[in-house]
Amino acid sequence: NHPEKVRAEYVINEWGGQAVPVDGKNVFTIQTAEKGISWFKVKAKGRPGHGSVPGAADNAILRMNRVVERLGNYRADMMLTPTVKWFLTVMAEENKEAKESLSLLLQNPAKGDEILDKLAQRDKAMAEELRAMLRMTIAPTIIHGGVKENIIPSECEAVFDCRILPGQTTAEALNCVKELLKDIGLDKLEFEIIQANEPSESSMDTPLYRLMVETIKEFEPNCAVAPILLTGGTDSRFFRRLGAACYGFQPVLSDLPYGEILRMVHGIDERISIKNLVFGTSVLYNVIEKFMT
Repeated sequence: NHPEKVRAEYVINEWGGQAVPVDGKNVFTIQTAEKGISWFKVKAKGRPGHGSVPGAADNAILRMNRVVERLGNYRADMMLTPTVKWFLTVMAEENKEAKESLSLLLQNPAKGDEILDKLAQRDKAMAEELRAMLRMTIAPTIIHGGVKENIIPSECEAVFDCRILPGQTTAEALNCVKELLKDIGLDKLEFEIIQANEPSESSMDTPLYRLMVETIKEFEPNCAVAPILLTGGTDSRFFRRLGAACYGFQPVLSDLPYGEILRMVHGIDERISIKNLVFGTSVLYNVIEKFMT
């Protein structure tokens, strides 16, 4: 509500700096982009009836079942955003085991699912994270329908979490959803946008980004650094909208497997070690001290 109080040229925010262990060294990430969010509700309409004579009614739950299955199983085309392209380039250089798969992905993202299916046999967590970084996703998260055991409902609602890539818009995402559902009967479906935030991306070609790379390499000389696209969302989207260059950077060492770290996010026993608290604070202090002098 008061952009003048928080306007800044640069912002350092959460979710980035995670060290990904690769072939005996760490690849630290800096979040330079994040997907957009479109949370929307679909209401399927039908005709009520008694549960003992299902053929006389038009069951909204059955219609919603088709909606959920169609959207939940949809696989959008994969595309390479600037951040993801650079991330894959760095990971291909550093990860000998996955180099072939990642190089193929860079050359032909259209075959991404086939390539990532093979990668998943070795590292499922990384493969699924990459899959979400390469396409728009739609996930059903809430469903409500019915009021009584013996009444066929005339309405059923479901909520979906759609995440879109930089370069796409929330309006395009909704048009895609309606196109996917048109044979189910748009006249029997109502759509409501719950929340919509466009994707955002910041340039890597800035003094602050270069300083973060330089500083993390002072703390760990053998490491590599790569930009990363966050599949979730942070407050960076609001600051980027005001013109700031935003970076997710909270450096942490890889004291747990990458897949376990991903599972802990918003989950049970989400935590940080004392070692990482000290490490991350020290790196950030050095970055700010150098940048402000």
